[in-house]
Parts: sequence; C-alpha cells; structure tokens
Amino acid sequence: MIRSNLFIKRKIGTQFVIVAIGEATKRFNGMITVNETGSFIWDQLEKDITLDELVNAVTAEYEVDADTARADAGRFIETLKEVGALAQ
Repeated sequence: MIRSNLFIKRKIGTQFVIVAIGEATKRFNGMITVNETGSFIWDQLEKDITLDELVNAVTAEYEVDADTARADAGRFIETLKEVGALAQ
C-alpha cells in the first residue's frame, strides 16, 4: 500500500492534519487530524509498504507490541481507504 499523491500532511500548530488536494477535494472535503504515530505511519506510506512492514516500523519506533500496532495501524489504514487517501 502507498499513500495517494492527492492527499498531503500539514502541521498546524502542534497538530498534524491530512487533507485532500486537487480533484480529491470533490470526494473528501475535510481533514483527518493525526497524532505523532499517525504522522509517522503516513510518512511510512510514502513508499509501497506491506502491513507487516508497517507494523515492524511502528514497533521499532514506539514502545508498543506487534498486536497493538497491527490493530491501531489497521484502523488508521481503513480510515485512509475510506476517504481515498491510499493509492489503488
């Protein structure tokens, strides 16, 4: 999986948001507020990565077990899919 180039992450104050740009704003005209971990996951999605690779990256970066990382990353990935923020 890899993130869509029709969505960008921006820092506003101390928070990060992911927003649609260009044609994607016709489908999703909102923003997704993410914490530091969500920002990290978004950055990992710059390259084509599997869920297992993503879980490994999260567990290497944060003090979290693989099951928790997989569950949390999976929910975030589903949100990204729902709004079209992952490339097909």
